[in-house]
Amino acid sequence: MRSTSHRVVIVGGGAGGLELAVRLGRRYGRDNVVLIDANPFHIWKPSLHEVAAGTLDIHREGLSYAMLAHDSGFQFLIGRVTGVDRTSRTVAIDAFADAQGDPILPARTVPYDTLVLALGSYGNFFNTPGAELHAISLDSTDSAEFFRIELLKAMARADADAQAGAPRQVNVVIVGGGATGVELAAELHEAGRRISDYGLSRDRAADALKITLIEGGPRILGPLPERVSDAARTLLVQRGIQVETSCRVLEVTQHAVRTADREFPSDLRVWAAGIKAPGLLETLGLPLTPQHMIQVDDHLVTSDPNVYALGDCAAAPWAGTDKTVPARAQAAHQQASYLFKVLSARMDQSTPVAEGFRFRDFGSLVSLGHSEGVGSLMGGLSGPNLQVEGWVARVMYASSHWTHYAAVLGIWGATMRSLARVLTRRSRPRVKLH
Repeated sequence: MRSTSHRVVIVGGGAGGLELAVRLGRRYGRDNVVLIDANPFHIWKPSLHEVAAGTLDIHREGLSYAMLAHDSGFQFLIGRVTGVDRTSRTVAIDAFADAQGDPILPARTVPYDTLVLALGSYGNFFNTPGAELHAISLDSTDSAEFFRIELLKAMARADADAQAGAPRQVNVVIVGGGATGVELAAELHEAGRRISDYGLSRDRAADALKITLIEGGPRILGPLPERVSDAARTLLVQRGIQVETSCRVLEVTQHAVRTADREFPSDLRVWAAGIKAPGLLETLGLPLTPQHMIQVDDHLVTSDPNVYALGDCAAAPWAGTDKTVPARAQAAHQQASYLFKVLSARMDQSTPVAEGFRFRDFGSLVSLGHSEGVGSLMGGLSGPNLQVEGWVARVMYASSHWTHYAAVLGIWGATMRSLARVLTRRSRPRVKLH
C-alpha cells in the first residue's frame, strides 16, 4: 500500500464511484480514500427494473458498502451530503436516522484534498402536472422496492375482487420508451405471471396484469437503430404489452395518465421519460449545463481544480463529436478507470496524466426478460453497427453486469457470486413475494 498524505473523498457509491473507491482503496488505504453514500448497500443501477419487478432481491444481491470498504481498504461513511465548502475543502453530511426517525449518527464534516462527485441522476418529470406526485421514478433502490410492494398489493386486491365476482386487471402505465421503460415492461410481464402462479387464481394467471408503455417520440429506444427498435416493439407486443408511440403525456393523476386525446387508466404509474442531476450540484457555484449537469473538461475536472466529476451527473466532452458522454453504466466504468490513473498521479505527486478521457462506445444492450434481448454493438463512431437479438443479446447484457461486479469484487468473487445465484435458484421463488 502506497504512502500519501492526500485524501480523496468520493460522493456517491454508484457504478463509477464505487469502482473508483475500490481501486484507490486497494492502493492507498482507508486514511486516504473515503466513500460517502446515503444507502448502506450497492445495487447496479441498470438492475433497478428487476428490483421493481421482484425478480432481483436487493437483500440477497445488494453489496454492503461496509464490507467492501473493509475488503478493499477504503473508508465508508453513510449519510446524505448536504453541502460542500470549496474554500475550506469540506463536505457536510446530514445526521443519519433509522426508519422511525431515531438518530443513529450525528451530522458530520469531512475534509478533502480532492473531491469526486459521482452523484448519479434522478427522474426528470419535466414539470408535467401530477407526475412527481402520482408516478414513481425508478432512480433508487427505495423507489424500486416501493413499486414492487405496491404491485404485490395491487395484484392481491385484484385477485380478491375476482374471487368476489368482480374480475379486473391491474393496470401499470410506464411513461418513457427508453431502455428503462422497455426493460421494466418486459420484466413486469414475466413477474406478473410468476406472481399469479404463486398466489392468484389459476384462471387469472394469464391476464392478471396489463402493461402499457407510452413514448412521446415516433418509436421506442429512439437512440438505437430502427431495426433494433422494431424488434423490441415486436417482442413486447407479442407478449401482450400495449405500446403507444408519438403520445405525449400532459397530466398524471392518481388513477390515470392523460395525453392530448386519450386517457390510460392505471393502478400504478412509472415515470421513465428522462433524467436530471441532483439538486446539490446547484449549490456548489460551479458551471452547469442547461440540464443542470456539472461541466467537466476532458480530464473530468470542474472549474475548481480540486473537484472532479464522473457518471450521470457530469457533462464530459465526447472526443471527436460535438456531444457529451452519454449517461450509461459503461461510461461510468470507463471514467472510473481513467480517474484512477489521474488521481493516482495526483496522490503520488507524480507527472500528471496528459491524455484526456476518450469514451469508447461499445453499443447498447436492452434486456427483454431473462431469455431475450436486443441491442446494437460497437455503436457510434466507426462503421455500421452490429445488431444482436435473442439469447445472444441477453447473455451479453448479463456479462456487462458481471463485469461491474468483477471490478468491485474481483474475478473470483464475481464468479462465485454468479455460481451461488444459480445453485440457490430452486430453493427460492422466482420473484420476491414479501
